[in-house]
Amino acid sequence: MPEQFKNRQDAGRQLATLLGSLAGRPHMVVLGLPRGGVPVAAEVAAALRAPLDVFIVRKLGAPGHEELAMGAVASGGVRVVYEPVLRELRVTRREFDATTEREVEEIRRRERAYRDGRPFPDLKGATVVLVDDGVATGSTMLAAVLALRQFAPAEVIVAAPVMARDAHRTLSEAADQCVCVTMPEPFYGVGVHYLDFTPTPDQEVRDALRRVAQRPEGGAHVSRA
Repeated sequence: MPEQFKNRQDAGRQLATLLGSLAGRPHMVVLGLPRGGVPVAAEVAAALRAPLDVFIVRKLGAPGHEELAMGAVASGGVRVVYEPVLRELRVTRREFDATTEREVEEIRRRERAYRDGRPFPDLKGATVVLVDDGVATGSTMLAAVLALRQFAPAEVIVAAPVMARDAHRTLSEAADQCVCVTMPEPFYGVGVHYLDFTPTPDQEVRDALRRVAQRPEGGAHVSRA
């Protein structure tokens, strides 16, 4: 299968061409899912002349069934609970709280590493473009969409260079729009569509956020009330 993208920057530029109609829209924020989604999101934010930030989502794996999400926590203090999973697996409050605290601490660590003290952006009434470098199962992106809804944005647009068809279907129902460059069938994984799919280090995430924050048209961040 030939690679569709040279690297994440190339993927971001290709994705941005599909989102061009959003350019200049007021109160728009581009959020990248770290780490790999941030270089892609940086290209999108530059093309749309929009602020860039990170949205960190951590799945809450059920005890003994860590691959199964019983909820999620995210940037901005948001928590999503999947009640049917809790009931089916009889997860105790102590188990749930212990898992939540562990993942919340990881979010705090990443917030400190990435945001350099900048406040989380005000998303109320905003058009939010949520970007990752690719979507396979869609579980993390779905958790992110559900978490973002709690900030009362006007619109949530999911965007990724490559998506599995089933994930695209699920996310199209959860988000206001779901945009991708390619949706291969069969789907063998995200990385096979990149010539360079080297893991993104924390420093690259920090550098991307800093570059966009320094642009006059993309640097404003408003803290939540």
